[in-house]
Amino acid sequence: MIIVNTDYISGKEFEMLGMVKGSTIQSKNIGHDIGQGFKTLVGGELKSYTEMMNDARALATRRMVEEAETLGADAVVNVRFASSAVMAGAAEVMAYGTAVKFK
Repeated sequence: MIIVNTDYISGKEFEMLGMVKGSTIQSKNIGHDIGQGFKTLVGGELKSYTEMMNDARALATRRMVEEAETLGADAVVNVRFASSAVMAGAAEVMAYGTAVKFK
């Protein structure tokens, strides 16, 4: 499966099958929240949350690809990510794009 954030793939002609998406809501446990809260006092990267968001993007992407595969897609173009806070310490991550079939 080809996944790109452009609306074209060089050298390929395709037909659009429709929008596909994948999402997940992730959170860290209270222990990580407290530890990361202390980190905000001194500054620097919140590595636990960076890891959580990377995992969430990977899972959302995988779910988007699975949805595209059910449509018989060869690729997903114009892929975008969105995130939003659902509650304190929890975030939704969504991956979405257009499933396409090569001609």
